[in-house]
Amino acid sequence: MKKFIVASASPRRREILENAGYTFEVIPSDADENIVGQMTPEETVCELSRRKALAVLKSNENAVVFGCDTVVAFGNEILGKPKDDEDAKRMLRMLSGKIHTVSTGVCIADKNRSEVFSNTTQVEFYELSEKTIESYVKTGECSDKAGSYGIQGFGSVLVKEIKGDYFSVMGLPVSQTARVLKGFGICGRVEL
Repeated sequence: MKKFIVASASPRRREILENAGYTFEVIPSDADENIVGQMTPEETVCELSRRKALAVLKSNENAVVFGCDTVVAFGNEILGKPKDDEDAKRMLRMLSGKIHTVSTGVCIADKNRSEVFSNTTQVEFYELSEKTIESYVKTGECSDKAGSYGIQGFGSVLVKEIKGDYFSVMGLPVSQTARVLKGFGICGRVEL
């Protein structure tokens, strides 16, 4: 079986892949994540996931490498990880009672080829009171999350509805990824 490397330090992505029965090594990428010029959220996550996978592939050319990136967008604004608690509160106020998108890009590459795709899910928040926002920020969960929330944790109570792939909001569209990985000879526990 080919060596499978995940070029991401995300514990959520690791957990999703492990739960799907994949065996892999983690080598976080040190790729440049600065985007120059105007790109859509989908273009941004595809470009960043490609950079991450190819950066790790350079020193692991006999492996299949998986790179991934997720962004939260409200309108044309990409919401990254909050700088501090006040920035987290600002983002949560912005998302309160509204629909935003979460886009996850994936790049799977080996020495012969690479395949890049993205998945975008719409997420609608309930109206959030200042008390709710303060309480959520105090959990500390939002500090390392794009858009200042995690759907799989305490942030689940903020979400009214999603249209799309729940796992993509967590950071990895696992069903779509599994099908592409199969084409690279990498399989989980369930045969596709």
